[in-house]
Amino acid sequence: MTGLDYPLYPIFAFLGFVVALIPLPWHLQAWNSGTCYYMIWAALSCLNQFINSVVWHNNAINWAPIWCDISIRIMLGASVGIPAASLCINRRLYNIAKVHAVALTHAQKRRAILIDTLICVLFPMIVVALQYVVQGHRFDIYEDVGCYPFIYNTLPAFFLSDSWPIIIGLTSLVYCGLTLKAFYLRRAQFSHFLASNKSLSASRYFRLMALAVAEILCTIPLASFMIWINSAAQPVHPWVSWEYVHYDFSRVVQYPSVLWTMNYLLVVAIQLTRWFVVICAFIFFAFFGFAAEARKNYGIAFWWVARIFGIHKAKPQQRMNSIRLNRTPRAPVILPSAGPLPVYVIKESWKHPLDEKKAAPL
Repeated sequence: MTGLDYPLYPIFAFLGFVVALIPLPWHLQAWNSGTCYYMIWAALSCLNQFINSVVWHNNAINWAPIWCDISIRIMLGASVGIPAASLCINRRLYNIAKVHAVALTHAQKRRAILIDTLICVLFPMIVVALQYVVQGHRFDIYEDVGCYPFIYNTLPAFFLSDSWPIIIGLTSLVYCGLTLKAFYLRRAQFSHFLASNKSLSASRYFRLMALAVAEILCTIPLASFMIWINSAAQPVHPWVSWEYVHYDFSRVVQYPSVLWTMNYLLVVAIQLTRWFVVICAFIFFAFFGFAAEARKNYGIAFWWVARIFGIHKAKPQQRMNSIRLNRTPRAPVILPSAGPLPVYVIKESWKHPLDEKKAAPL
């Protein structure tokens, strides 16, 4: 199964890193912190998986232990950070649907960003720190996959590691339901509010809602399925003691692909974990990479690069003058009329400067 991943997976992972960051500048301008954190977590996860899939292709050698320490924490943080960013998006959509002012003043904007930062950055950092309680040893290395965290399969791991995406997803689901209810009850006020809001259009609002719903539909089933795999792939061990769980903690276990691919459930779990972040990046780009504001910014970026090579965009007046100079004058068109005299209809209001001939009155 992994033999088909290279070079397909590294290509898609790198593309996911790029496309997730493309809409970032104009979302930063709109102060959409929850959306920005979603892009950052998705892009960081794709870059992390891209590096791992390239460095550990056809080998399971511990080339970079410091990088693996960072890499597994990015993976653990993203497993909570992406659902947390979706929660912030749902929370903001709910406040808008209730026709609450969305950070109209700088103080309100700073407060909204602070709350989103606590949810999308501080909370994942706390969850990553708690993983050490059930982290059996330093990390694992899987051939063709790279660095991977090892969580001791015990009951506390369910509460400290596995359950957080489900809890966040269910909270987002509640916000989503409340948003739909508030939107239905306040349709007229909602339309008036969006019409007066410069940073959020109706199109962007509904695209954000679609993104949040799609993320909820993926997070809850996937997290539930991963809990089932963890319990089915190997028995759940009792918690004996801190010393027992962390015995020989500094060791690194290396798995060649010929061994770890023999465990079908393990293959499914690893591949779902890897591809899910790539799918998140492309889903976001599908919703926001082709919108009107995106096409406008693509044009700005194109002409900014073109100016480096001496190509400048023609101004509207210059373009009109160029069209006029290159246009050959047309002769007047004679159309039949009901009267005895012909009617002269001039199709062009502009006349060539060299053409001094005018239609004489009859």
